[in-house]
Amino acid sequence: MIYWDIFVAFFIANLLGYGGGPSTIPLIQNEVVNHYGWMTLQEFGDLFAIANVLPGPIATKMGGYIGYQVGGPIGAIVALAATILPSAIAVIILFKFVTLFKNSPQVSLMTKAVQPVIAILLGVLAYQFFSSSFVTIGILHLLIVALIGYLLMYKLKIHPALVIVCGLFYGGIFLS
Repeated sequence: MIYWDIFVAFFIANLLGYGGGPSTIPLIQNEVVNHYGWMTLQEFGDLFAIANVLPGPIATKMGGYIGYQVGGPIGAIVALAATILPSAIAVIILFKFVTLFKNSPQVSLMTKAVQPVIAILLGVLAYQFFSSSFVTIGILHLLIVALIGYLLMYKLKIHPALVIVCGLFYGGIFLS
């Protein structure tokens, strides 16, 4: 039964996650943290940070890891298949229609209409991470990490992946 739950969780999140990546993260978080309780919000946030640093699609990295944690090697395969299948099915079945209607104003409007929804979902996820971090590590460490992150990314123009790694080291040194 666990493999079916893994499949459903990742299939639904990736089926409904328009555009992949950022839009699927709140949906995966809802399934993994809220619905099934396989991880805490803090664990999900840590996994999200690590998945951002590694190359490749975020959803597949998260699916593979969570699937492995919940169901072992078979769970990882099931989660990866459920993550990839919605896109694969859409590409195979809808490719003909996409080429016919790619310049349609309705398709363009649908794409633009979905963007604010994705922004709101990501904003809610960011707020949840912020409030969880506020409770877990306290305001001082939260402000230090935010200030250092801002300085490194916007003033020194350091790549966000390196800033995330620096944040991981800061957490490992000062918060463990």
